[in-house]
Amino acid sequence: MCGIIACIGHTDDTVDVLLSGLSSLEYRGYDSAGIAVSNGTLDVRKREGELDNLHDAVDTDPISGTFGIGHTRWSTHGPPTDENAHPHTDADWRVAVVHNGIIENYQELRDELEAAGYEFVSDTDTEVVPNLVASFLDEGYDAAESFSRAVSRLEGSYALAVIVAGEDSIFATRQDSPLVLGIGEDAYYLGSDVPAFLSYTRNVVYLEDGQSVTLRPNGWQVKNGDGAVVEPPVHTVEWDAEQTGKSGYEHFMLKEIHEQPTALRQCLSGRLDPLEGDVIVEELSDLDTPGAVQFVACGTSYHAALYGAMRFREVGIPAQAFLASEYATAPPPIADDELVVGVTQSGETADTLSALRTAQGRGAETLAVTNVVGSTASRECDHVMYIRSGPEIGVAATKTFSSQLVSLSLFVESVTSNTGSGRTRALVESLRDVAGDVQSVLDDSEGEIEELVDELGGSDAYFFIGRGYNAPVALEGALKFKEITYEHAEGFPAGELKHGPLALITDETPVFAVVTGDDEAARKTLGNIKEVQARGAPVVAVTDGVLEVERFADEVLRVPETDGNLGSLLANVQLQLVAYEMAASLGRPIDKPRNLAKSVTVE
Repeated sequence: MCGIIACIGHTDDTVDVLLSGLSSLEYRGYDSAGIAVSNGTLDVRKREGELDNLHDAVDTDPISGTFGIGHTRWSTHGPPTDENAHPHTDADWRVAVVHNGIIENYQELRDELEAAGYEFVSDTDTEVVPNLVASFLDEGYDAAESFSRAVSRLEGSYALAVIVAGEDSIFATRQDSPLVLGIGEDAYYLGSDVPAFLSYTRNVVYLEDGQSVTLRPNGWQVKNGDGAVVEPPVHTVEWDAEQTGKSGYEHFMLKEIHEQPTALRQCLSGRLDPLEGDVIVEELSDLDTPGAVQFVACGTSYHAALYGAMRFREVGIPAQAFLASEYATAPPPIADDELVVGVTQSGETADTLSALRTAQGRGAETLAVTNVVGSTASRECDHVMYIRSGPEIGVAATKTFSSQLVSLSLFVESVTSNTGSGRTRALVESLRDVAGDVQSVLDDSEGEIEELVDELGGSDAYFFIGRGYNAPVALEGALKFKEITYEHAEGFPAGELKHGPLALITDETPVFAVVTGDDEAARKTLGNIKEVQARGAPVVAVTDGVLEVERFADEVLRVPETDGNLGSLLANVQLQLVAYEMAASLGRPIDKPRNLAKSVTVE
């Protein structure tokens, strides 16, 4: 969601560093942006809309400072306006604040501060923070103590960075919202995500909930919630800023679709033993076979969780996937030997973290399946498995979804199979080929998908159907399509069409049917294809051709034949390309779809 950047130590180019950091965080989603710098006094520039508007404001009315803070806002309290954009200050311009998250008791604090004479000009919850800090300054406390006392009054989720006029310091803290410290040779940084400062340093500290940090020109200090100084570990980020560029592609999303073969090889590296026909996931070596499994996830990760639950059920272990946003408010019973698995690309998804904490509070063992080393989920769960897909910038998840499917397949095999079992050996052989199979889809599909988009563009709606392992992929295909095309799309388990959605089928409702293999699920999906065709709907079959479904489809997108469980992954790549090409034909802002954010850090 919102993005934070802060830096101290760049005496000559602070504004450039802040603007560059905000540009690196655009992928998170935003609708306004701003910066504040200090040179003894505070200067602020902020604008609604694109980052270019902020650049224009700075060019028109330049500012400079020896340190500062910046922010891209995704609106929660109040519409995107200049007044509601961050940073926020008190009326006397002594304190400037940027904030991610939600201050739940802001109305109570605002009423109290307004009664004491402090003025508010925005609709946001954030504005209580600079006024609260100012109120403690007025009581005679120094800047550090005023910041600490203000934070102690806050309820909710937040990552905060604060500067105070006349103070050569940046004060920051986090609670249920990510904040990372970057340590350079002669400068220090804060970011809501590593790309904010990755051009300057790869040495980072992942702050924990309740910790605060003070940055000064000559160093930094971290304290825990009790005010005691701590020495957190410094990590080195394995990837560099160049990996977050577009590498000649028109959009990050297209680049990341084409990075899937590499991402899958990274995911599988060191985890397959072809000679023994075994799966080895070292980080799960101390995890016993669970008696039952509950998955919690949101959005794309939820679709991956549905896939993972099916895999467990296939090997005889009860498993369910829950929407994390529902799990926290109405948690199901948890058995003594049950494992709760949070699937979250960023490791910072607020709903998923809440669900995991709910499960932990009820005594459950937890596992995070995530992409981000050092993320909150990876630190808080009992176990962690990394999907290792590399940085993903596009808001619409692509390579991380594929890596999640493969990771969950590895996870199931690693905790349920005996070495050398026939089932595992067959999967290992298919996994060895999966990156090459994805590459063949990418190499062979571009021209035919462009033709398909030309033919189907302008339809009333688009349906996506599948059964078994193809059902989650149908849901994901519809989600990708609606996310970036803004066209109406729905995904269904194919058998559900006749229980209501079939009423919407017309000759202007193309149906994408995912059919792989020739098992009962595939054969029944073929029956559903005939149902929609009888009502005039054009059918696009995404298939490996095993069932000869092309005889009954109007158009066909082919995938290689592979293990039945992995055919759905290959079909997903085709659906990603369909969504991308349709969005491109419509001129949509593919990497930054409206109203959406990469990392959803509020519930």
